[in-house]
Amino acid sequence: MSSTPVPRGIALLGLASSMFLVVLDAAMTNLAGPDIREGLGLSAAELTLVASSYLVPLAGLLLLGGRLADVVGGRRIYVAGMAVYLVATAFCALAVNGPMLIAGRIGQGIGGAIVIPSALALALAISTTPAARTRTVGIWGATSGAGGLLGFLLGGVLTQAFGWTAVFWAPVPIGLLSMALVLRSVPAVSGRPGRIDVPGAITITGGISAIAYGVVSASESRWSEPGSFIAIAAGLAFLAAFVAVELRAANPLVPLEVFRRGPVIRASVVVMALGGVFGSMFFLLPQYLQQVVGLEARSAGLAQAPLPLMIIVGSALAPVVARAIGLARACTAGLFLLLAGFAWLIFNPADDRYSVHLAGAFVLLGAGVGIGLVNAIAIAVRDATEGESGLLSGLVSAAQQVGAAAGVAILGGIAIGAGGELNFTTAFVSQAVLVLIAFGLSLIHGARTERTEAVAYLERV
Repeated sequence: MSSTPVPRGIALLGLASSMFLVVLDAAMTNLAGPDIREGLGLSAAELTLVASSYLVPLAGLLLLGGRLADVVGGRRIYVAGMAVYLVATAFCALAVNGPMLIAGRIGQGIGGAIVIPSALALALAISTTPAARTRTVGIWGATSGAGGLLGFLLGGVLTQAFGWTAVFWAPVPIGLLSMALVLRSVPAVSGRPGRIDVPGAITITGGISAIAYGVVSASESRWSEPGSFIAIAAGLAFLAAFVAVELRAANPLVPLEVFRRGPVIRASVVVMALGGVFGSMFFLLPQYLQQVVGLEARSAGLAQAPLPLMIIVGSALAPVVARAIGLARACTAGLFLLLAGFAWLIFNPADDRYSVHLAGAFVLLGAGVGIGLVNAIAIAVRDATEGESGLLSGLVSAAQQVGAAAGVAILGGIAIGAGGELNFTTAFVSQAVLVLIAFGLSLIHGARTERTEAVAYLERV
């Protein structure tokens, strides 16, 4: 690597573009689903497996990916993960049948589970103050929103112009550029001495993967298949074994002391709840816009544009709001906006076409997700000690992905009535309840933070 110093902004650009790439590809792949099904002659069940074969390894391996970044070295693990992701993405583009595409999607999930936490850990490592880390997480959120927005806009265009394989070829040059920027600008830092906790890695990966598989498959069977419950029970058993393993491990994958940190746990639960809301939102809204509002598929995609656009704006404003009123209050403010957006959506007239009511609700929902999620993640990771950035990045990333998978399964299942049709009012009320729970947790964190600050002030005087 050259000795010429490279601006920190270039390093953050390279790292954040990794998150942009993963979100962009996921959004475009979802939009290309019908064309993929027709092009490869897949059944509805096989198309569902194409989605779950990516989500399950992504959720299951995030904690291991984050810990590898701490132990082996963030840049080395990042490059390895990006290489796996890009090879798997190209493999998907070359797929000629369902099993080949599913294999590629599994590879994408594995690569993404390594790239996401290692890139965030590297970004946090070059952000040396808590305020800088909050700004970094804001950039992360804005980048995710930009990936979702562009994915909505480009997915249909690329598929229509070049076929479904274009949604897999397009991310490859972006990933290569991202890797080149990181190699050029991010210093290679040695990992923390220690061994990888293999039993811990197996049990936590097995636990999260089994639970993710159970909730994803349950969303398709409407909780009628016993296999879903068996998978969830097996996942819980794996997690219990993980705790037993970590209590005895000399170099635990996840030191259990982390779970005694109230701010980290409360923030991770908020992130999980927001992941559930975010994941189910992008599952339900396209159907709502088409079935209730009466828009065509392409128009429905464009109609959602204010939502990811405001996620970008909200994520960019999140550090500003945090500086003005504090992290805890900023998180609470974002969740309040999210609640207001759902209230507006719930009381929108059922026969209304796309109007200022829907656009206004989408603006509040996007701003609320951006401000709330960024500040919740910042609460969890801002006080990471040396060698913990990857661990905490993996923890909150896993919380978000598990929440997203569970949100689609549970909230979608709640919204499906006896006739097998979605009741969107029930769906939006269920999402609002989940936000209300997160809102309550943020108030608890805010109250405890105020007491801590008051005690510290009294001790100084």
